[in-house]
Amino acid sequence: MLPLVLLTLLALVPAAAQYVPPPGPIWKKSTAGFDRKKLQVALAFARQNEGWWDFAKDQQRVFGKPLGPVPASRAAANMIILRDGLLVAEFGDTNAADPIYSAAKSFLSLVCGLATDRGLIGKPQDPVRLTVKDGGYDSPHNAKVTWEHHLRQTSEWDGTLWNRRHDFIGREEFGSAERKPRPLQEPGAYYEYNDVRVNRLSLSLLRLFQEPLGDVLRKHIMDPIGASSTWAWHGYRNSIVQIDGREIASVPGGTRWGGGIWMSTRDLARVGLLVMRNGDWNGRRILSEKWLSESIRSNDKGPDYGYLWWLNTQGKQWPGAPRSSFAAIGNGSNIVWIDREHRLVVVWRWFEGKATADFLKLLLDSIQ
Repeated sequence: MLPLVLLTLLALVPAAAQYVPPPGPIWKKSTAGFDRKKLQVALAFARQNEGWWDFAKDQQRVFGKPLGPVPASRAAANMIILRDGLLVAEFGDTNAADPIYSAAKSFLSLVCGLATDRGLIGKPQDPVRLTVKDGGYDSPHNAKVTWEHHLRQTSEWDGTLWNRRHDFIGREEFGSAERKPRPLQEPGAYYEYNDVRVNRLSLSLLRLFQEPLGDVLRKHIMDPIGASSTWAWHGYRNSIVQIDGREIASVPGGTRWGGGIWMSTRDLARVGLLVMRNGDWNGRRILSEKWLSESIRSNDKGPDYGYLWWLNTQGKQWPGAPRSSFAAIGNGSNIVWIDREHRLVVVWRWFEGKATADFLKLLLDSIQ
């Protein structure tokens, strides 16, 4: 029997706030607490802002020659809105397992949290070289790189990984996203959104777990929260490494050069709900609250950015939305937006990214 104090506390929690969707397609629905007419206006706005991204026309032109798989097509724009875990609204094919592009970076943050929670990493401020000894952190410059530097995209890691240089120089390799040369800065001193360095973080995490990060994610997060079996985390054709005599593909933190996480909107919504609830799933601790709190703490380098999560601390990312809100964001556009103040999770796929702030304002205005 539960202690009387605990029973009393549970009785004070609204029933809706305790809802956890079971595995499978059944998801309890409710628009309670919303002005339905205003909600429909917000949804109509979302439908009107279909994105233009086309794999065949845009992938290589924008990002350069692919190293991993790229799908032939994608679903149309689609969305899920949750409040208190309940399904407020849904449109489009939310079961299509499409690439999430750089929203995968936030999944690497979650995997790094698993490593920290399990003691594979002492603390984020520790140099990576203390636990990863594959030559990637041997130089005097790279020896200064910490896990936190990688997570904040301030590592300035120097090197070439999977045939991609850290400096993004080379039209064939980087497409129209090619960059101009610049002086290398000290690790921790300069922010640069850089997939080569994020991919180095992923390889370092693989060295720690010594098993595919997709398996780590499935075992410790996706299966416990009832996700489907349709998602996958693809590597590159040239990202195979030897781990204890086994060949394992190191996975990227995005689909810039193909591969990455391909996942449905419904599965993304489950992950968003887990993070919105500070790592707790139906009373089971999946990720530590300490790690997730640290992950959404801003710093003074670069944009409003945490541990591979986009933040709104300055109110500039999404004016009118709570400054405590944050998101995983990927090309296309793909977003998992989390608002703990209003207990909301929004997953929106394949839309015009510039419409995000206006949509969120319409959505928040619909809350009674």
